[in-house]
Amino acid sequence: MNLLSAAAKVSSLTMLSRITGLVRETLIARSFGASEWTDAFNVAFRLPNLLRRLFAEGAFSQAFVPILGEISNQGDRNKTQGLVDAIATLLFWALGLTVLMGVIGAPILVFIIAAGLKGGGAYDTAILMTQIMFPYIGLISLVSLSAGILNTFGRFAVPAFTPVLLNLCLIGAAVLLAPHLEQPIYALSAGVIIGGILQLGIQIPALLKLRLLPRIAFFPKAIKSAWGNPDARRVIKLMVPAVFAVSVAQISLIINTNIASHLQTGSVSWLSYADRLMEFPTALLGVALGTVLLPSLSKANANQDIAHAGELLVWGLRLTFLLAAPCALALFLFGTPISAVLYHYGQFNALDVEMTRQALAAYGVGLIGLILVKILAPGFYSRQDIRTPVKIALLVLVFTQIANIALVPLFAHAGLALSVGLGACLNAALLWIGLRRKGALPKAAGWLKYITQLSIGLLPLGLLLFYGASAHDWLALQSSPWIRIAFLGLWLMFAALLYFATLWLVGLRWQNFLRHAK
Repeated sequence: MNLLSAAAKVSSLTMLSRITGLVRETLIARSFGASEWTDAFNVAFRLPNLLRRLFAEGAFSQAFVPILGEISNQGDRNKTQGLVDAIATLLFWALGLTVLMGVIGAPILVFIIAAGLKGGGAYDTAILMTQIMFPYIGLISLVSLSAGILNTFGRFAVPAFTPVLLNLCLIGAAVLLAPHLEQPIYALSAGVIIGGILQLGIQIPALLKLRLLPRIAFFPKAIKSAWGNPDARRVIKLMVPAVFAVSVAQISLIINTNIASHLQTGSVSWLSYADRLMEFPTALLGVALGTVLLPSLSKANANQDIAHAGELLVWGLRLTFLLAAPCALALFLFGTPISAVLYHYGQFNALDVEMTRQALAAYGVGLIGLILVKILAPGFYSRQDIRTPVKIALLVLVFTQIANIALVPLFAHAGLALSVGLGACLNAALLWIGLRRKGALPKAAGWLKYITQLSIGLLPLGLLLFYGASAHDWLALQSSPWIRIAFLGLWLMFAALLYFATLWLVGLRWQNFLRHAK
């Protein structure tokens, strides 16, 4: 399997997801602005999202994919199917209980995550939307189970495309349903649930084709048998520290959301809009590369091929620096044009653009760290070592909150974004050091020469972006949206051409990044 080709496929489908996500956010911004109602929706949607990352994309996939890869590598299909069935059964019942508790305890959860909303109408709205959307955690976690199976066997397309369905449902809800409701923001809650159902439904044909459709047990004896599956118990054993590791990151996010709810009205939404833009390169690079690397790294480590595993990590890191560095510069220097083109319509005013730009610039500082974590962490997970990332995550949590104390009084909501980025950089640095100490990263990888070449390419790129950000009155161009869009596209196109042309001149070639998994 050509890893660059596989990563490009995942990245292109992820780009489609992020583009529809940006359209979604643009419509929400245009319809609702950065108001107490969008704050309420973002708070309510964040709760199932937090648990999704905890149950599904985080702890579960980190523990499940390496073991599934190890079992499938043995060639025993019955054993593989047994693991899939056992995990699906245990996950289904655990999620059912979680959803029930979440719906009942929604008032407590909203108070914990956004106490600053209490006393206004948005607080009760957030509680009701939390109760409506909480079943999404069950749906999307089963989606992530399916994605883990498909990714392990090199079927990356369907999992990468799946998030598009949620975005389309939210777009449809905002356009078609919201105008008919007394409180239009509730339409977004309906869109989330419909999106979750469709996301789960699209997995079934792909799993049937692979002949690994999970069979969930509903009778006590079968559930007990699932609990007794030794491979499933290994996954659960690995999940315990993984849950803790992911929980640390989510605790930090909850704290930040709560702090933002006490700041100026709109702070939660400004962070959310900036976060959506920050997630664009994070998903295109970090998620795509991490998705492709984890199964290949797991196979290499299962075969005791440490050298190949190290080569895979170096390949992922070099590709990350190549593509993440210019994105970080764009977020830091070109935030006003990007925010204005995507959000400056309808209820989203000039103040909202500026506040989103500030958060975006803060995220730009730590973007490389945010993406590197998604590349480095699989280096531990593929070795079934989750305790080391847990220890690092605890240290990063403490650092992030200390940074909040120093930065929020200075930069308000942007200080929260900056603390997240700096924490991610610390996380990446410690993961890198840990892998080097374990011998998982080759020592002689030519990093000094490579970073020097990239730096030479970034210098003219930064100058061009800095000039382009002030070359037009991006806010005044609101009256000519298509001209503003054209200007943005041209500046970004010229920036990309200048960057890659400079890199070509200093000797970097795409052939250097071709890599095949064994």
